[in-house]
Amino acid sequence: MEFERLGIKDVILCKPIVHKDDRGYFVETFRQDLLDKFLGFKINFVQDNESRSSFGVLRGLHYQLPPFAQSKLVRVIEGEVLDVAVDIRKGSPTFGSHVSVLLNSENKYQLFIPRGFAHGFAVLSKTAIFAYKVDNYYSKECDKGIFYDDFGIDWRLDETKRVLSFKDLNQPNFSKTKELFEFGVSCYA
Repeated sequence: MEFERLGIKDVILCKPIVHKDDRGYFVETFRQDLLDKFLGFKINFVQDNESRSSFGVLRGLHYQLPPFAQSKLVRVIEGEVLDVAVDIRKGSPTFGSHVSVLLNSENKYQLFIPRGFAHGFAVLSKTAIFAYKVDNYYSKECDKGIFYDDFGIDWRLDETKRVLSFKDLNQPNFSKTKELFEFGVSCYA
């Protein structure tokens, strides 16, 4: 497994080694020891989630506040998505900035998104199966979001093709969002 820091250094692109032959392929999709070594701290994933979505579905931008803040390790099992992480840590040199990566069933890339980031993705294929690990349990009370179109993100979808939930269409604008994270204050207790 190879790791690469992106434009926001705390967001990590994970590139697994895919072993292919005439029978198909084999890939290690997760190695706790390698990820912990690269991060410099131990991450403890406690829950796996999976969703299936059709072309044009845009989910996000979501995050959870402490004490249920979550890091995520996301990947695509089938199809292709544009995956996005937005830095919402007040005081961070990259506050309000985002990174985006194409994740698909061919490249098998994964994205590690630490606590303190909002996350979303857009489905670019006919369908996509999206899977992710989280290091904290879901909490309805701590579940928050920001309007998906506030950051100049090129979602690679025409506006008329975007399919969003009522909840995501009605998330607050970033400028009005008060419940964010503080840069330099560890979310990993």
